[in-house]
Amino acid sequence: MSLLQLDDFKAIFTKLNEMAQANRDYLIELDSVMGDGDLGLTMAAIFKAGDEFAQSYTDDDIGSMLMKGGMVMAKAAPSTMGTLMATGFMRGGKALRDKTEVSLNDMALFWRTFTDGIAERGKSKVGEKTILDSLDPAATALENNSHTSLKEAFIEAKEAANKGVEATKDMVAQHGRAAYYQEKSRTVQDPGATVGALIVAVFADYIAKMDN
Repeated sequence: MSLLQLDDFKAIFTKLNEMAQANRDYLIELDSVMGDGDLGLTMAAIFKAGDEFAQSYTDDDIGSMLMKGGMVMAKAAPSTMGTLMATGFMRGGKALRDKTEVSLNDMALFWRTFTDGIAERGKSKVGEKTILDSLDPAATALENNSHTSLKEAFIEAKEAANKGVEATKDMVAQHGRAAYYQEKSRTVQDPGATVGALIVAVFADYIAKMDN
C-alpha cells in the first residue's frame, strides 16, 4: 500500500478504540504502580470519543478529521495524558491539512509533528521516562528514507517503539507522580511509553493487513 485514504483513517480510529478498551485494565494496573491509576480509563474515553467522531465525519480532508478528532479527545478526558494525546492529534492533523490521501512522507511528517507537539505541551524530552521514549524512535524510523513502503516503514516504527518502552525500565522518571519516586522509578516500565507503542502498533498492524 502506498497511500492511506480517509476510510483507512476511520478504520484506524476504530482499531485505536478497540485497543484502548482491550488494554484498559492493563494500563490501569501499570499506571497504579507509581501513578494515579487512571491511564486506562483516560485512553478508553478519548479513543471511544475519537472513534465516534471519525465515523460521523463527512468531509474528505484527512488532516481536518485528525485535528477535530483531537479536539473531541481533549473534551472527553481533560487529564494530563488526555490533553497530551489530543495535542498530538491536533498538531499532526494540522500538518496534514487539505490532504485527501496520505503517503509515507506524510505519515513521517504526521508522527514527527505529533511527537514534537506532545514534547512542547508536556515540556518534556526523550530520556525522561515518558511517552516520548516510544514515540520519538517510531517517528525517527518513519523518517528513514530507505523505506520502500508504508508497511516496511511501520514494521520498523513498531519495533523502535517497543524498544523505546524497554529502554524506560532503565530511566528515572522526571514528570508526574512517578517523579517523586526518583531512583525507585528505575526498572519500572513507563505507562505513557507503553501507550505510545500500542498506538504505533495499531497503525502498523492495520497497514500490514491491508498489504496482504
